Amino acid sequence: MRTVLWRASLASALVCGIGLLPWLSRTDPALTVLEARAQDRDPDPAVLAAIRDQLGLDTGPLTLLGRWLGGLPRGDAGRSWISGAEAGPVVVQALGASLLLMAVALLVAAGTAAAVCARTLYRGGRTRPGGTGSAMLATLPEFLTASVLATVVGVQLGWLPALGWYGPRYTVLPALALGLPAGAVLGRLLDDQLPGAFAEPWARAAAARGLPRARIARQAVRRCLPGLLPNTALFVVGMTGGAVAVEQLYDIPGLGRTTLQAALAQDLPVLQAGTLALLLLAALATGAARLAVRLLTGPALRDGALPAPPRLTPAVRRTPPLLLGGALLAVLAAGLPRDPLALDTTARLQPPSWAHPFGTDALGRDLLARVAHGALDTLLLALVISAGTLLAGLLLGLLPRLSGPLADTVNAVPPVLAALLVTAVTGGGPATPALAVAAVAWAPLATHTSALLRQERATLHLTATRALGAARWYLLRHELLPAVVPSVTRHALLRLPGTALALAALGFLGLGAQPPSPEWGRLLAENQPYAERAPWTVLAPAAVLAVLGALAVTSAGALHRRRPAGPVREEPVR
Repeated sequence: MRTVLWRASLASALVCGIGLLPWLSRTDPALTVLEARAQDRDPDPAVLAAIRDQLGLDTGPLTLLGRWLGGLPRGDAGRSWISGAEAGPVVVQALGASLLLMAVALLVAAGTAAAVCARTLYRGGRTRPGGTGSAMLATLPEFLTASVLATVVGVQLGWLPALGWYGPRYTVLPALALGLPAGAVLGRLLDDQLPGAFAEPWARAAAARGLPRARIARQAVRRCLPGLLPNTALFVVGMTGGAVAVEQLYDIPGLGRTTLQAALAQDLPVLQAGTLALLLLAALATGAARLAVRLLTGPALRDGALPAPPRLTPAVRRTPPLLLGGALLAVLAAGLPRDPLALDTTARLQPPSWAHPFGTDALGRDLLARVAHGALDTLLLALVISAGTLLAGLLLGLLPRLSGPLADTVNAVPPVLAALLVTAVTGGGPATPALAVAAVAWAPLATHTSALLRQERATLHLTATRALGAARWYLLRHELLPAVVPSVTRHALLRLPGTALALAALGFLGLGAQPPSPEWGRLLAENQPYAERAPWTVLAPAAVLAVLGALAVTSAGALHRRRPAGPVREEPVR
């Protein structure tokens, strides 16, 4: 009951914060509504007064919020301030499109995750950590993947429709754009746990008895799924509300696009109804994930009888991180001496050459210089945010009753809406993207920490150690944290390139650094219109971003703890 009340309080606070958004940001909602209705019309005081009278803005935000909340029990979510249509049916229709897209994207993600883990499953966990290709796939921005698929598969080859939303065939390309990166992340998380599952006593006993490898592999996946399902629930909500770029590109009337348009136009009834739908979806997804975890683990989770996966890994390959790090340093060394702001209109959209190894953009600026100079601020800020969110995720993950509903609520907020809320509170500025990303980036790490801790607390060796009189601090320091921190840290490193991209993407939306800043996300977004005629303008920053992701993931292999070869000296229990 306490968890339900905490979740309801968080949802109410978020919905109320959205209802107060125009007044928190000190903007005139009537002026924003007028601009959304008729951009060419002058903001005449009489017209603005008529809009305020029509919408009841003169009564104040609290009265408007109370009126909206009072209509919810009757199924009345208000009417759109822009179109005048009822907000409820608009949101339900958009949610239906997003759920269909999300379902197909989850199938793609499951297939991608299976491909990432196939080698580990085939060899029974006896593989070296690698996955450079999956790491690069996980770091590709969704809008870039969507653009490439639409241009190549939809336009040039004509195999599938590249625009619209009129049937099952129209879901394939956007589902691939959403599912491929998500599946790569989930596959990396699963692949990180599989070697420990294959090293458990039951797996070794089954192999010695001669059971088929496929059966053992299925059970190993089942053993690892309880630690992965909570993050899968976050992906479900994130793909439903956060697929704004993909929905915009493919002209899909989904919930992410609807909430974005409502947020930019300050159409509060539609924005509040859409956010409430995402919160309900987050609660349902979390409940389904918890039920699935209980079904998979059975009474072992309740009785503290889970086997403890050994903390080991095969030898780490040092060559890929060295090669990737050398490539990234070479790009920085070659580009930093160049001027990222120098214009040459006679060299617009030039292909790669000796003078411009990465080519030039639409203004004739050298892309190598812009990529190198953009790396300094973007990477430094991304590293600081990743370290902070890792610490916050670990600390909040230790308190699952507090962080669970909070993580679900935060994850239900689309990134653009989070940035708008931060802007309303802080007043905007260069720190806005960092605060917005940090406000939501801790949620997957806290969820991952809570899931791993829940399993580790239910292991036999921890039950025995507790029965011998071990104190809580001893268990936390010597048993729980060593079992959780390496996996969560590798998860944070996997998300490092996405953090860097999210920072720059919010800056492109006008919520942070402004042009001509050479941030990586801005480079991708501003060169997106020229991707078909000058693909190097997009491929160059995307390739460097992919190299960064592969470097972060392959370097994280050193965070594994190896199991000693000989007998281990037991420490006395204090």
